[in-house]
Amino acid sequence: MSDQHIQVELRSSPHLKQTISTAQIMRNVVYALLPVCAFAVYNFGLSALLLLAVTTAGCMATERLFCRLSNRPSSLNDWSVVITGLLLGLTLPPGFPLWMALVASVVAVGLGKALFGGLGHNVMNPALVGRAFVQAAFPVAITTWTPSLLPARFSELIPTTLTAPFMQPPDVTQWIATRTADAFTGATPLALQKFEHVSTDSMELLMGMTAGSAGETSAIIILLGGLYLAARRMLDWRIPIGVLLGAALTALPFWLMDSARYPDPLFVVASGGLMLGAWFMASDMVASPVTPMGVWIYALFIGALTVVIRLFGGLSEGVMYAILLGNAISPLIATISQPRVFGSRRRGARP
Repeated sequence: MSDQHIQVELRSSPHLKQTISTAQIMRNVVYALLPVCAFAVYNFGLSALLLLAVTTAGCMATERLFCRLSNRPSSLNDWSVVITGLLLGLTLPPGFPLWMALVASVVAVGLGKALFGGLGHNVMNPALVGRAFVQAAFPVAITTWTPSLLPARFSELIPTTLTAPFMQPPDVTQWIATRTADAFTGATPLALQKFEHVSTDSMELLMGMTAGSAGETSAIIILLGGLYLAARRMLDWRIPIGVLLGAALTALPFWLMDSARYPDPLFVVASGGLMLGAWFMASDMVASPVTPMGVWIYALFIGALTVVIRLFGGLSEGVMYAILLGNAISPLIATISQPRVFGSRRRGARP
């Protein structure tokens, strides 16, 4: 027998398959979001640009402050807080008052991330935590919409943008009437369909030439960014596919029963914030389960719940609450969907 001993190196999980760092993943997510941000600025002009700048800078400043208060090294260089700031700005109306956007940024990072210990410990998507806070605190401002592609969008701001802190935003109805030849009802495609049963052309929804949150209008551009991340294997493709599939399958029977009242599955998938939420928020690596079965349960749950809220809730949009609830039950889903360990028996199986 040889005197040589074979050395075996044992390591605990996770067993990494790639040598890619967190900063590299986050930086690529920012790359995927840049076309969405650029289209938001093209669609809504200077107000959207200022909104994105304020939410991103506000999130970065809050992250730096909490790192200093907790005596932790600065985490700004991992790019995760930039993603939070961009996503938060993209989910807000383009004319949202900047001081309210700053409040949302502080809540997103402070309450949604730093309170749980920073990157990798957040229970819910931080951007949606900030968005949910201002949805409750400023319900009028967050449901004030302006039309896209206004002629003077690069030479003047939407009047609500520079609202003074703790003051009510001005009414923009007259301002819009003087700047667009077409009548504008102040409603998004989702609100028009829900409350007036007026459908929006599918091509307009796909291209994004509609009123809505700054970065949620163009389904095609969001889809291209998501496919880029999926091709680079920087998100679990099953989550966005499951969310969209769950929404379409839930909407289908209602549409078949009464197509005049309920929207068709294509409208459901392409309208509102579902596409942005499916590709960039529900797929949060920390707040989503990792087991194969758990991923599908989580994604289908978010898609189905979004449609239920949209059709039967008081709000026209539901993806934000659906994702937050999906994040909340993610640990439970991960627990009940654990795969069987090799060599063990299933519960109740005969010996």
